[in-house]
Amino acid sequence: MIADLDKLIDLQQTDTNLRRLKKILDGSAESRAAIEKEFASQASAIREIQERRDSLHAKRADLEKQIAENKTYLERAERNLKHAQNSKEYETAMRETDALQKAIAGFETQIVEAMEAVEAADQEVADRSEEIASHDSKLAAAIAELDASVASAQSEFGTQTEHRKAAFVTLSPQLASVYDRLAQRSRDGIAVAEVVNGSCSACFMALRPQMLLEVKRADQIITCESCTRILYVTKKDASEATVA
Repeated sequence: MIADLDKLIDLQQTDTNLRRLKKILDGSAESRAAIEKEFASQASAIREIQERRDSLHAKRADLEKQIAENKTYLERAERNLKHAQNSKEYETAMRETDALQKAIAGFETQIVEAMEAVEAADQEVADRSEEIASHDSKLAAAIAELDASVASAQSEFGTQTEHRKAAFVTLSPQLASVYDRLAQRSRDGIAVAEVVNGSCSACFMALRPQMLLEVKRADQIITCESCTRILYVTKKDASEATVA
């Protein structure tokens, strides 16, 4: 393989890696926001369950208080009923007694319903107890993992940038210009494309047999007839080329 082609392949691999690293770095803020949003959503769901459970406990306590108060009124109404002096007092006490008994029965029904709802909420909280207990630590771990990934990408980006500078200056001005032109016009930044299964991996155009043989020989720069990218094969594939 000619030295210039080796340099171009190395440069392309470096540029591809730099694009990958830049994508990680540019998206780091969005990735952090996505993590925080996910955990905030989990926390909100947990709070909603806990608040619903607490509200049900408060409702049950209020119902029990109302039952106690109404039982006190019922005792008074029953006394009035026993000591009624005339039919009017008797009817009034009877109506009051009936109303209070119905109210107490209604409150008791509501308490049963509230207790069932409390049990369900308590069970839901219990089922998510591990999630609740580890929420903050998992959030911190996820953020730490992202920060480590970004720091690693930042370090590698710097190293790869320096490597690119050193590699690029070894190209002839003409070849450097060709490489830049091909890379800049390509949306994916690919100027040097590997031949895979007899086709250009960038545009997927099948190579003519003679061209494929010339690419395998790797003794000159060959460009794709479809997309004009510079073509190469791996050393393993190149070793299989037949010498004309």
